Amino acid sequence: MRKESLKFLEKLLDAPSPSGYEQPAQRVFREYVASFCDELTTDVMGNVFGRICGKGKNPPRVMIVGHTDEIGLQVKYIDDKGFLYFAAVGGVDAHLTPGKRVNVHTSNGPLAGVIGKKPIHLMDNKDRETVVKLESQYIDIGAKDKKEAEKLVRVGDAVTFGSEFIRLHGDRVASRGFDDKAGCFVVAEVLRLVAASGKKLTVDLYGVSSVQEEIGLRGGTTSCYTVNPDVGICVEVDFATDQPDVEKKHNGEVALGKGPILARGANINPHLFELLSKTASSEKIAIQHTATPRATGTDANVMQISRGGVATALVKIPLRYMHTPVETVSLADLEDAARLIVAALGRIASKDEFVPK
Repeated sequence: MRKESLKFLEKLLDAPSPSGYEQPAQRVFREYVASFCDELTTDVMGNVFGRICGKGKNPPRVMIVGHTDEIGLQVKYIDDKGFLYFAAVGGVDAHLTPGKRVNVHTSNGPLAGVIGKKPIHLMDNKDRETVVKLESQYIDIGAKDKKEAEKLVRVGDAVTFGSEFIRLHGDRVASRGFDDKAGCFVVAEVLRLVAASGKKLTVDLYGVSSVQEEIGLRGGTTSCYTVNPDVGICVEVDFATDQPDVEKKHNGEVALGKGPILARGANINPHLFELLSKTASSEKIAIQHTATPRATGTDANVMQISRGGVATALVKIPLRYMHTPVETVSLADLEDAARLIVAALGRIASKDEFVPK
C-alpha cells in the first residue's frame, strides 16, 4: 500500500469516533481529502461531503459512502467511590468488555481507564459461567471518590477501547474501528485516485463519510437526502468466514485477501451489480459474492429508498472479528475495492441505464 495512504488509515483508526462523537475522525478524513475535491462540506449532523465535479450538462450524481462511526461506550453514572458505569454505543459484546483498557474522552482530552472484573478466585462456579451485564460493569480511572472523578469526567463522555493498529503477517492488519473506517478509507482513496487521474468523469461524484450508522443508519439517511444521487455505492465490511468458529452457511465463502465482496439481493440494483461485476472481470480484480435476501443493515438500505429511489450497490470488505478491538482485514482488499469503484465510475453513461426494463 502507498505509504501516505497507510499513514492516513492509521490516523483514521486511531481517532475516536463512537456514534455521535465522530468529529475527531472526521477531521482526519477532511484533512486527507481536501486537496482531491472541488468542494468539501460538512452538514449539521457531522457528515462530510467531498465532491468532484463531472463534465457535461447535468451529469448523473453518484454517491459513495462509508460510515466513520464506531461502536463504543458512554458514561452514564459515577458512584460514590468514583467508578464509572456505562452504556453501549452500538452493538457491544458484554463477553469482551471486562478487563479491557479504555479511553474516556473528556473535555480535557483522553483519560485512561480499565473495565474492572472480579478475580476468578472469588467466583463460584455459577459466576464463572455467567456473562456480566453491561449495566453492572464499571470503569476504574483511579479516582479516590465521586468528587475527584467528577472533576475529570462528565456524564455523557464517550469511551473507546484501548486498541492500537498492528501489522500481522503479510498484508493483514488489526485494529478497533475497521467497521467502518475501512469503508471511509476506500471512499477517500476513490476521491484520491479520481483526482490523480487528471480526467474528468461523466458523473458528479460525491464521496461521503457518514455518521451514526451504528445506531440506526442516521447519517446515511440525511446525507443521501442532501446529495439526492441517481446512483449510490455503499462501502462496508462483512463477516469473513475463513476463521475457525464461523459457519460458512451463514454468509457463504468469504475470505481475507480474495477481493472485495459484491452483495446481491433486493437492496441492490441489478444493472449496477452487473456493471461492477463486469468491471472487476475486465480489470482483473478478484471479487467475492454474498446473498442478501432482504434490506441490508447498512447505509445502502436507506440510500436505496431515499426520495424516489436510488440505484444502489454494496461493496464490502471481508472482516474478521467484527465489533471487537481486533478487527482484522487485508490491505489488498481495501486497495482493490477502491480500484474497482474508480473503474466502474468511468463506465456509467446515464442514470437511465439503471431503470429496470
